Amino acid sequence: MPWDDGLAGISRNIAATEDTPLRVMAGPGTGKTFAMKRRVARLLEEGQNARRVLAVTFTRTAAADLVRELRGLDVPGCENIRAGTLHAFCFSVLAQREVLENLGRYPRPVVMFAKSGVLQFEGAPLLEDLDNPDDFGTKRDRTKRIRAFEAAWARLQQEEPGWPADPVDRAFQDALLGWLRFHSAMLIGELIPETLRYLRNNPAAPELTAFDNVIVDEYQDLNRAEQELLDTLAANSAFAVVGDEDQSIYSFRHAHPEGIIEFADVHNPTHDEELVECRRCPRLVVRLADHLIRANHAANASARLRPLPTNPEGEVRIVQWPSVDSEAAGLAAYIAQLIERRGNSLGDILILTPRRLIGYGIRDALIARDIATHSFYHEEALESDFAQRAFSLLGLAAANNDRVALRFWLGLGSPSWNAGEYRRLRAYCEAEGEDLYDALNAMEEGRLRIGGTTRIVRRFTELKDELNAVQNLTGIALLDYLFPDDEQDAQLMRDAAILAGAVDRNMNAAQLRDVLTTYITQPEMPEAGQYVRIMSLHKSKGLTSKVVIIAGCNEGLIPTIDYELPLEEQERTLKEQRRLFYVAITRPKEVLCISSFTSIESRIAFQIGARFRGRGRLVQTLASRFIDELGPDAPAPLSGGVWQQNGFR
Repeated sequence: MPWDDGLAGISRNIAATEDTPLRVMAGPGTGKTFAMKRRVARLLEEGQNARRVLAVTFTRTAAADLVRELRGLDVPGCENIRAGTLHAFCFSVLAQREVLENLGRYPRPVVMFAKSGVLQFEGAPLLEDLDNPDDFGTKRDRTKRIRAFEAAWARLQQEEPGWPADPVDRAFQDALLGWLRFHSAMLIGELIPETLRYLRNNPAAPELTAFDNVIVDEYQDLNRAEQELLDTLAANSAFAVVGDEDQSIYSFRHAHPEGIIEFADVHNPTHDEELVECRRCPRLVVRLADHLIRANHAANASARLRPLPTNPEGEVRIVQWPSVDSEAAGLAAYIAQLIERRGNSLGDILILTPRRLIGYGIRDALIARDIATHSFYHEEALESDFAQRAFSLLGLAAANNDRVALRFWLGLGSPSWNAGEYRRLRAYCEAEGEDLYDALNAMEEGRLRIGGTTRIVRRFTELKDELNAVQNLTGIALLDYLFPDDEQDAQLMRDAAILAGAVDRNMNAAQLRDVLTTYITQPEMPEAGQYVRIMSLHKSKGLTSKVVIIAGCNEGLIPTIDYELPLEEQERTLKEQRRLFYVAITRPKEVLCISSFTSIESRIAFQIGARFRGRGRLVQTLASRFIDELGPDAPAPLSGGVWQQNGFR
């Protein structure tokens, strides 16, 4: 198919222009992927060497989709395009040039996530070992410093990525790098600044002249270090970026909407194109989404998203249930009707929730109706103590000398992560050049004495017993031991392993560890299958579904705001949460259902962060303020019970 077949207007301009750099501002569902795909097709049809095209996508799935769709256009050579995530590109560069090896670094990622602004899982003992409150601040302060380190200390859009200028930041970086080197590990975010330093310090590096075209999707989700890296790679090539400030939802990685807004100021002149007509969503959904997101802009701002006149009006329901349990049961009944009476397939239905517990309630209600369901909460897979302990044991079964997993295991169960005892052990190992596992083994057998280490030696003895039990297990036996089917807190990891084929392939500990590490650290967009999908709002980025149900639209959940932050930060958080809701409601092609509840058990409300009124076991909650921001075209909210009695009409 010729690259311009059926192309017209702005989409053709995007595909055809030779101007560089090109910035495409594209709202959700406006066809930017289609236009950029045709741009690549034109380049290849005109003789561009596919190996000299770099296409940077936000996920590995998006990269694979690009190549697959180009194959569908019968574009020769499309499989040779360098398509993938920026982190994957950086890892390959550092590995091929042996940069990490020469720096004495190891690409073992520290697996962690943030909760209430503080790093968890393997990040928890790391924070404890970096405890220096007089200089480095609280755990939340230290978490922020680690995020800034991953962004090459460019905390703000206008800052230049590089080495830290502040003396405290420099001291923190020295302490952090010392910890990482001793534990033979890296932070995932380090790949970007390390690659940037390599390219800056090696002007003859082949990567600097490797590409004739650099094309970047989701530019608004990049931090300053990532943007600088791409500028460096594109210095000798045509450069095209695509993004939307209204879909910037990753501020915790120091990504800012200013990155796409100010692109033309940094790259002058820039050829600009804008896509604002939503081809995906029904007209009513687009009007609601546009009204919502305009609250982030000046009062006289023009439309951010416009409906396609030929699209159907669509169906939007806003419902509220008496309790979180009745919401789960009622939505399950609604989904059953969609399947049994309205002809929707399982894969047509996407459920988004701000908290895993709400999603699990809906999942259980669907399973009770024999409706196949999968939940995709990778960001919460290691939230429970049970899952963390099991994953740590898996890592040590795969490699006994995994120092990060060993550090976690030795501190597990202690409020201080046994930091004092561990500090003495680490000091001995560093002074004597002793391997951490070997030293612990010698201590446990009585061949080595280090004063004040009783608790970590006891933890090591328990580890050896566990390793004896799990060491030779594979496949389903390994999965059942670590993540049993009857353990609620193990379900996310178990589901991920089964979907990855751990049982069919009879994986050993090392193989299963690699699969689950990838699942957690490099999440993919869940493709539609013969099951209903349930996931977080963040996870829905890039997805499309006929029916989208957003459950748990309650204050404290959507939006989630830390009211202990300064007012200015609260306002920034509110705007990002509004963008997140905007992303969620622009996923459907036919039906959108927005659901909330009015009561919940107080202990669960505390657990998930819902705002509530009253005292006692059952407390009252409010629907999200964002529902009111959908504008005058929004349908009046319905009582869930009445809606169900009327056959969901």
